[in-house]
Amino acid sequence: MRTAVIFDLDGTLLNTLDDLHASVNNTLEKFGYPQRSLAEVRSFVGNGVPMLIRRALPADASEEDFCNALEYFKEYYKVHCDDRTKPYPGICEALAQLKADGYPIGVVTNKVDNATKILCEKHFGELVDIALGQNGQFQVKPDPESLFYVKKYLCAETVIYVGDSEVDILTAENAGARCVSVSWGFKDREFLLAAGAQIIADTPKQMTDCIYNILNGVL
Repeated sequence: MRTAVIFDLDGTLLNTLDDLHASVNNTLEKFGYPQRSLAEVRSFVGNGVPMLIRRALPADASEEDFCNALEYFKEYYKVHCDDRTKPYPGICEALAQLKADGYPIGVVTNKVDNATKILCEKHFGELVDIALGQNGQFQVKPDPESLFYVKKYLCAETVIYVGDSEVDILTAENAGARCVSVSWGFKDREFLLAAGAQIIADTPKQMTDCIYNILNGVL
């Protein structure tokens, strides 16, 4: 059976936290709200940009401010999404290994689609066959429809989904896919275990080992 390996983006393939943090705080400053710490923004990420902004704004922010802040963030981040973002060490080598062995590779993320495509094209090029972010076509993860779309695009019969959060664990579960969780992203090993992770990799090398063990029926 043809198996595709599909990845989350933020916290899994790319360390995007510094640019997200800067863009959130620029937005908050624009609308006169207090700044957020790096740890706070890290905890806010995972459920899409609208939820990121809702979490970053004070609870008493008006709906008008939320809508305006959301649009401002999207435009600002589109320009600044790659100021300090970079792949985690070993990720490009891991993708190249999977690609060389003939496995189609996709990205499915709750990140906005234009930033998703910009970042994947720059950092991974032809290593990624398709990158799909939020463009209004599908519900945000853990809804599995975006994963099904990419699976079909890659002409795959089965999927291994790799991510760094509880959202990714639920997405894989909802799609009937095997999941490899990674501990170097926005959620740590203890959090992932509490969220129901069954396979956790601490390095990209361990990640590829887990993927091949699933493919070979060892896991």
